[in-house]
Amino acid sequence: MSPPEPSGRAAGDAAVWERVGADWIAAPRQGLWRAHADAVSAGLIARWLPTGLGAVLKTDLFDEAVAAGTAGHLAAHAAELHGIDIAPSVVAAARARYPRLRGEIADLRALPHADGRFDAVVSLSSLDHFETAAEIARALAEIRRVLRTGGLLLLTLDNPSNPVLALRQALPQAWLLRSGLVPYPCGATLRPSALRRAVAAAGFAIREETAVLHCPRAIAIRLAARAERRGEAAAARLRARLAAWERLERWPTRRITGYFNALLAEARP
Repeated sequence: MSPPEPSGRAAGDAAVWERVGADWIAAPRQGLWRAHADAVSAGLIARWLPTGLGAVLKTDLFDEAVAAGTAGHLAAHAAELHGIDIAPSVVAAARARYPRLRGEIADLRALPHADGRFDAVVSLSSLDHFETAAEIARALAEIRRVLRTGGLLLLTLDNPSNPVLALRQALPQAWLLRSGLVPYPCGATLRPSALRRAVAAAGFAIREETAVLHCPRAIAIRLAARAERRGEAAAARLRARLAAWERLERWPTRRITGYFNALLAEARP
């Protein structure tokens, strides 16, 4: 099976993310907050991915370009660690930080890899930057194509049941970007039931589901910036407080408090 041709918007998307990536690489920000978000993602990787995997693909490299990301954690699970991103500057920065990473410039909707190439694909809030549910479905189909049968997909996606995120989705994207309330373009997402259907339609069987990142994001980012200015002791105290918020994952309200829905799925024959 051959990968589909990139969509007509791919070049425009690449230009947008190249500008965003270059800006964040030149002026890193939200360091303490991003470290917490990376730790939450690393926890999912530790819980859901076995060690001893062959080749693993990460579906974007923004986190690795502007902060530590999760590549270091993924490398402990895989003999080969691959990553793609649509922005050349992001790929270059991620590869400079992680020389073992095999980073490529590519569109998730049209992956350059052979069928069944990977044992696992890790997609952390990548698909929710597409504009439509149809593009999410296309990306899921591509992920399934490059996974071997029995391979694993670890996926997180914006949670529209979170009231803050629901409000963001209801407001005009252009206004949010101009106001600075969102730092980069956001796209479509899926409710848990729709996500299950889309993942199943792409050829997966779901193994696990949860919701993660439960601290109020906008407030936490501001508190993190203040703690960083006050020094390491303040930063350490805030890290502990942010970690405590993640206990809400155990509560039945996790689908409301979590910023991301998360699932682990297995590629069916």
